Amino acid sequence: MRILIIKTSSMGDVIHMLPALTDAAAHFPEARFDWMVEDSFSEIPAWHPSVDRVIPVSFRRWRRALFSSASWKEWREFRALLNHETYDLIIDAQGLVKSGFLAWFARGQRVGLDFHSAREPLASLFYHKKVKVNFLQQAVLRMRLLMSLAMGYPMPSTPPDFGLDRRGLPHEASAPYLVFLHGTTWDSKQWPETYWQALAKLAEAAGYRVKMTGGNDIEMARAHRIATASPVVDVLPRHTISQMAALLAGAEGAVAVDTGFGHLAGALGVPTVSIYGSTNPDFTGVLGSAAHNLAAKFPCSPCLNRECTYKEPSVVVPACYATVPPALVFSSLRTAIG
Repeated sequence: MRILIIKTSSMGDVIHMLPALTDAAAHFPEARFDWMVEDSFSEIPAWHPSVDRVIPVSFRRWRRALFSSASWKEWREFRALLNHETYDLIIDAQGLVKSGFLAWFARGQRVGLDFHSAREPLASLFYHKKVKVNFLQQAVLRMRLLMSLAMGYPMPSTPPDFGLDRRGLPHEASAPYLVFLHGTTWDSKQWPETYWQALAKLAEAAGYRVKMTGGNDIEMARAHRIATASPVVDVLPRHTISQMAALLAGAEGAVAVDTGFGHLAGALGVPTVSIYGSTNPDFTGVLGSAAHNLAAKFPCSPCLNRECTYKEPSVVVPACYATVPPALVFSSLRTAIG
């Protein structure tokens, strides 16, 4: 049996799909799985032992340069790669019109979420078989249920297994350290810099070093500002996803905002505390054997807004994070580390 999984982005969404693949491989050990994913995240599926071939797609870049010869050349190469195989099942786990469109070019029976389950309902028009999965549930559970319905096996009741083992990743041997994962896309997800600085001082008092990096100039500048609070903070150059996995593999623990690297830490079994203000951990919380999610307890939280719209004066911005102070985060991290 040959299966194509389509889960293209974002990083957290790709990681959410891993336990579903573990379930399917356990029920169909003879099956071979390919995975279509945005090229910027192509390292992640390759870590799972059941993935035979990763098919990178550059839909975001193609869309930005729709009429360039380079985009059309890459598109033709992508089509040729897809046409190389005929699949028993093509499972679109993204539920977007773009992923349904990409699935349409693969050869085989297309399966995806029905009109009422998909994030973009029109995506269901691309599928031969449509399955109903409640949208209002934790993302990992949602993907496990989708895979079980698509492939026809009972939904497992076991804890999610991401198929990753941090013991197999190379990592530096150094003094015990924590990783602060401060980078995220929404301003409303940003835990205050003063809180990160206070957390660094708590880590220093407990005998830890702290390692930080960033994915762009803004995040790198923030990391350097946070580092001024304590001599134990090391600001590292920008890391690839594989380098971040290795960094996390050697960590005693991690603290994250709502970000893809927080999900990676949880999937690797690293003791992780993730902080949620504007978003809801009931739907997108980090899962893992030692993952703790802290949600702000505030009248307008989770607001699901990219920008904080709270109008009352507040020392803490976004205001909801006043209910998730550094002492609470560090206490939770100590509990997670055990």
